[in-house]
Amino acid sequence: MSTHAVGLIGGDGIGPEVVAEAVKVIEAAGVSLDTTSYDLGAERFIRTGEVLPQSVLDELRSLDAILLGAVGPPVGSTDVPSGTLERGLLLRLRFELDLYVNLRPFSGVPGAPAPDCDFVVVRENTEGTYAGEGGLLRRGTPFEVATQGSVNTRHGVERCVRFAFGLAAARPRHHVTLVHKTNVLNFSGDLWQRVVDEVAASNPEVSSDYNHVDATCIYLVEDPGRYDVIVTDNLFGDIITDLAGAIAGGIGYAASANLNPDRTGPSLFEPVHGAAHDIAGTGKANPAAAIRSAALMLDFLGESVAADKVFRAVADFIVSDPDPSLSTRAIGDAVAERL
Repeated sequence: MSTHAVGLIGGDGIGPEVVAEAVKVIEAAGVSLDTTSYDLGAERFIRTGEVLPQSVLDELRSLDAILLGAVGPPVGSTDVPSGTLERGLLLRLRFELDLYVNLRPFSGVPGAPAPDCDFVVVRENTEGTYAGEGGLLRRGTPFEVATQGSVNTRHGVERCVRFAFGLAAARPRHHVTLVHKTNVLNFSGDLWQRVVDEVAASNPEVSSDYNHVDATCIYLVEDPGRYDVIVTDNLFGDIITDLAGAIAGGIGYAASANLNPDRTGPSLFEPVHGAAHDIAGTGKANPAAAIRSAALMLDFLGESVAADKVFRAVADFIVSDPDPSLSTRAIGDAVAERL
């Protein structure tokens, strides 16, 4: 049996709690991990002024994968300037490790607005408005100018689109929907549409169509079953996946994978939810999203049988009408027992 070197970034708030349950479930699935824990997040920044030291980044590069819980200060805290962790840790990891695909699968749970939905969002993860292009002129004056550009390269768009079509080819419905705003963002939108058309022409087994992002928000609420694989840019992907999480049952179930499909470095897996400091230490955190993220990690590491077992165990637990008062640890135990 292979042993996988995995970095654990528990982070802040409920992050360490949900990561612990995810690791418990992985071990119950029979997968061997060689784990190293890393102290990163708001607490470290407040304590040391460091976000992601180069020495730690170098260590992370040598791993097979990274499992992250959540990072962020308590709501209202002024100890961590806005954007410090987002750009200094999360975005830096995406850029430095070339995690160019953000993969977010959504399958509904009982009681959700869309309990039968089953689709995947492929979000470009290293370009767009998150690339940092822009600046300020005459800051602090009545004539201040702020610009924030969206960086879209053919290389970046094409590799993301090709990943989406490859994913769709392996799913039963074989369908890709490009989500953008081509009628207004006529330069970046034109690039995305042309790339999708070109990739579609070389993948005739996969059908494709297009939706404006604002229309997509309506369709996700009224008819999410129309979607199979959505491919979109960084900003639109960030927004619509939060909405998708809500209609599928809440972000407590929403998993994500930041992938380097070329495997030139480790990929990073994390639940979509935040640090939720208000319930940290109370045992109220739902670890399902972290466990599902760990299953995505297993699948990417080649442990597809174990990954499928974990996904099924989580699904079985969810449909078993569990006691809503179950603690974080009890939920992890219940899923692990099913394995």
